[in-house]
Amino acid sequence: MILFHKEFGQGKPLVILHGLFGFSDNWQSHAKHFSTYFRVVLLDLRNHGRSQWSESHSYEEMASDVAETLDELAIPKAHFIGHSMGGKVLMHLALSHPNYIDKMVVVDMGIKSYPMHHQDIISAIRSVSLNDISARSQVNEQLKDLIPQEGVRQFLLKNLFWKEKGVLEWRMNFNVLVRHMDHILSELPHGDVLHEALFIRGQRSNYILDDDIEAIESQFLDSHVTTINNAGHWVHSEAPEEFAETTLGFLLR
Repeated sequence: MILFHKEFGQGKPLVILHGLFGFSDNWQSHAKHFSTYFRVVLLDLRNHGRSQWSESHSYEEMASDVAETLDELAIPKAHFIGHSMGGKVLMHLALSHPNYIDKMVVVDMGIKSYPMHHQDIISAIRSVSLNDISARSQVNEQLKDLIPQEGVRQFLLKNLFWKEKGVLEWRMNFNVLVRHMDHILSELPHGDVLHEALFIRGQRSNYILDDDIEAIESQFLDSHVTTINNAGHWVHSEAPEEFAETTLGFLLR
């Protein structure tokens, strides 16, 4: 599958992979900043954003989609940033298509399996009847009780678009993503990864715990885990300046 993409800047390619329920626009401000140094390519993963929808949603397929898209763009090798689910896609890419990767930055995602923890978001999205909506602000009001965090609501609302006048739709294949949630939360397969890798975690996030670091460094043989203070799972949006400084310090050295 050739994925929808946006590009900024020139130079060595830097590919950014978004997380679950996100899409390329979530990373646009960072892409513009990084474009001072790199040719930044933002991708919409399958079943997200403006890329094609499919009845399947596996990491193996998503990694192959990324490789196929890079071939289409004549990019034989690139630096990568992957957040959350996008970080797990990046790790699968390192196992199945390692020649495409130079350095890799995994943002707040470990190699372990995760218990189901998206119930509130799933319930909230299911509670919204877009047939009765005439403005995004109405969706925001409907989501408040189930999702009290303003930042999470705004993250989800970016997925809404006007398909035509008066008709709102989601940019994510919600039902398929929910159906494949067990796989999305699954453990990374075994296999040594030799790429230089930086794992960035948020201090207030529980995605990478202290007890997880040894296993990460045992599989990613040239890796380091660093923590950004006063940030949760959305490290890049909650601490954007420190995230950008940390990432560029790694990629440019």
